Amino acid sequence: MSEQSEPTSKRTDGKAYWRATIRLTVTLLVIWFAVSYGAGILLRDTLDQFSVGGAPMGFWFAQQGAIYVFLILIVVYCIGMNRIARKHGVEG
Repeated sequence: MSEQSEPTSKRTDGKAYWRATIRLTVTLLVIWFAVSYGAGILLRDTLDQFSVGGAPMGFWFAQQGAIYVFLILIVVYCIGMNRIARKHGVEG
């Protein structure tokens, strides 16, 4: 009886694992797009009203801010994937 139920539970855990992985990946990609394209290009004129370190904020986002956010997103992705793997019992 337990042998029959084990593949079903593994399949369910696999689906939940991939669903959580895709949700995390898509969320981080949307943030990356919003920061790099939105703040650096679309909202540049609005953000240029403010300054960061003497540079207009829109320019700063296009040149440095998007890179900083990208590095933060890499750390968030690593932490998030470790949590998801632990939660679903996946070893990598």
